[in-house]
Amino acid sequence: MEQSIIRMEGVTKQRRHKTIGPIDLALPKGYVYGLIGENGSGKSTLIHMLLQTVFPDSGRISWFGHAYSKGIPTEVRRQIGYVAEKSNLEEDNLTAEEAAAFRAYWYPEWDQPYFEKLCDLFQVPKATRLRKMSKGERRKYEIAAALAPHPKLLLLDEPSSGLDPFAWKMMIEVLRECLQTEDTTIVLSTHIIDEVKRLADYVMLIHHGKWMGMAEKDSLLDNWKEVWAGCPEADLEELPNIVQTQQESHGVTRVVTTSCRELEQILNDSGINVLKTRALELDEILTLWVQGYKPAGVQEGEEQTHGTIKTS
Repeated sequence: MEQSIIRMEGVTKQRRHKTIGPIDLALPKGYVYGLIGENGSGKSTLIHMLLQTVFPDSGRISWFGHAYSKGIPTEVRRQIGYVAEKSNLEEDNLTAEEAAAFRAYWYPEWDQPYFEKLCDLFQVPKATRLRKMSKGERRKYEIAAALAPHPKLLLLDEPSSGLDPFAWKMMIEVLRECLQTEDTTIVLSTHIIDEVKRLADYVMLIHHGKWMGMAEKDSLLDNWKEVWAGCPEADLEELPNIVQTQQESHGVTRVVTTSCRELEQILNDSGINVLKTRALELDEILTLWVQGYKPAGVQEGEEQTHGTIKTS
């Protein structure tokens, strides 16, 4: 069995107005995991628990196959890269060069030529104090600094915050190159769906603190579809994996399914024509997921409800 780089078992954390979790997940190494949720849903809390800057109230977390209840050892922490949602104030009065030198002291694997290459690519003003940089310049420095030690686990909390569209595309390309050349696992916390579509192998969903589970992104996009069938609505209501049904015209019914191939096979075997299909966008899938329509093969901690939404 492939070792999980991160494992969370029954993890919960009480916040002022909600409980985060319980979270159960296992993340095999070498993939990109997109952590999606609205602002305030608990994404940053989950990231901070992975850094042990916040400790769970219950449950168990392990890193690289080991749990560290008394604190992550320095040699393990050095294998974790992190881009925070908010910049580190302790670096405010340092230039990018000075801040990099400080970080390099703590990371034996720090790759100065690679850091400088990324700064040049991102056009980071290395002699400028970080507090004097624009938000986008500072964010680009932080991404370069997080990648410079070649981390085995990279935690990104809203990494595109402050980036213009050109810098955003550059960040995507740099992360893709990192995945091709490094033995890196990435957890990408974001509310930007396009980042997940472009980068993620798996989608993790958290909603108002409730852990909704994890599913393979390509499987979601391949299976969740809108189908128009040449039959009355009543013929489709009791079929498996149906999320919505709607009679659109005489003899034509629109359905949303979580398993398009299975539905098409059933319809073909029944002599019912499939008139056309449309793949759902990821944001449409996520909206239905938070309503309780879980994807096939989802990895989750708690059983979710499943029913049929019927619209007229």
